[in-house]
Amino acid sequence: MRLRSTAYLASICLVLAFSGCKSNSSADDNYSRVTGWAYNDKTGTGFAVKKNYISEIPNGMVAIEGGSYTIGEKGEFITAPRDNKPRRITVSSFYMDQYEIRNIDWREYTNWMKVVFGKTAPKLVDKAQPDVNVWREELAYNEPYLENYFISPAFDQYPVVGVTWEQAMDYCEWRTDRVNELSLVDAGVIAAPNFSKLDKVSSADSIASTFVFNTRKYLKQPNYLPTTGKKPMKDLWSKNRKADRSDGILHDAYRLPTEAEWEFAAYSLKADKNGIVPEGRLYPWSGAQLRNTSKKELGRMQANFVRGRGDMMGTSGRLNDRATITAPVSWYGANDFGLYNMAGNVNEWVLDVYRATSYNDVSEYNSFRGNEYKTSIVSSKDSIGNNIFKLDSLGRLKTETLKGDDVRSFKDGDPMSQIDFDVADTLGLANLKSKKYDPSDILRPKITDKTRVYKGGSWKDRIYWLNPSTRRYLDQDKSTNDIGFRCAMSMTGNIQQLPQNKKK
Repeated sequence: MRLRSTAYLASICLVLAFSGCKSNSSADDNYSRVTGWAYNDKTGTGFAVKKNYISEIPNGMVAIEGGSYTIGEKGEFITAPRDNKPRRITVSSFYMDQYEIRNIDWREYTNWMKVVFGKTAPKLVDKAQPDVNVWREELAYNEPYLENYFISPAFDQYPVVGVTWEQAMDYCEWRTDRVNELSLVDAGVIAAPNFSKLDKVSSADSIASTFVFNTRKYLKQPNYLPTTGKKPMKDLWSKNRKADRSDGILHDAYRLPTEAEWEFAAYSLKADKNGIVPEGRLYPWSGAQLRNTSKKELGRMQANFVRGRGDMMGTSGRLNDRATITAPVSWYGANDFGLYNMAGNVNEWVLDVYRATSYNDVSEYNSFRGNEYKTSIVSSKDSIGNNIFKLDSLGRLKTETLKGDDVRSFKDGDPMSQIDFDVADTLGLANLKSKKYDPSDILRPKITDKTRVYKGGSWKDRIYWLNPSTRRYLDQDKSTNDIGFRCAMSMTGNIQQLPQNKKK
């Protein structure tokens, strides 16, 4: 009787298999394992599923495999402020630019701004320019740098300087939009922009709202289609819809690296073949030597920094690195992650708000202080109830910070970090209840929620600042001739599935 029942069940399954019933096996990725309906069925709902998806390393970036490490002080800190005490944290995998952003990269950005907004909104173009006056020093003749450093092809491969933290963030969003715009063009989703049409548009707002592609606007704004091409949007699955994140076409946003990511990447910590991790490094390279000890490069400096008073590049000859100021971004050796100039050349902006006691208030995973959660501002509704969002002058979604969503000072452990002190004030400590002062040091710069961290040391710094654990700060709207930046991007998916870099 048992054999007859088994044979009967087997025959039922055979009949169902030939009649179109799908197996629960996970090996068949053409069908849903929970409902049995086919994916990517043009005659059905058109539920689109990207099969065999493999993340691509963005152009110019390196994949950094995350892990656990000890962030903070390395070596002896006798007189320096102890604002980065050691603690153990974990960072997830991410991407980072192999090189610092160059002058030629920034000029590509300013050229795009000039082409798009030059006739209708020249102030927007001016806002994107680096401040070349950062090269001026009262007791140095640097006028040639004012005239040539940013614009001359001789300095194309040198890191851009004179850019504020705010400008760097704008650049990251612009880069995100241009990369995603090209991805959609290459996928046949939208047509390439036709810049000759700009002559027919007289309003900057019209250009920003209809011509300028913005990733967040494209994903959130209903019925928004770029009008920059000659033909309408192509559909992906025989459905008239826009691409979205599930299609695997769009990249995540470019941004500044967090301080935890930057420090992890600078030390390039990863286990060797014996499972040993080189914790405790002083610099991005192994060992504590400032000069290269390899036979081929013996005696050459491993970074661009000030060797001593008045010594910017060494004596003429073989050991002269020819870097009086900055150097091309590919000079000196790469660290174990393949990143160049993570020490010296220029300091680099990171994403974090500065606090002297950040080590007291820290997440064990993806540590970061500076979250300010933004909400897109709704201007109206369309005919079926979809939100229509306000746009800013650059065609991006205008945002606001709702009450409780600014957590830059969350659990702020430094009571002086929120003291709003101005050295020009002479009211004294008698008015401490009505005025906020820092009674401990009247010369200490004001620390606010707009004070940002920068890292790495530069061409004008002593060796101390080349240690990646050291940290300094500057207001986000200020710039100098020794601060640049590089971009990062969060990684989606598994690093083991990544192909090799296609382009460097």
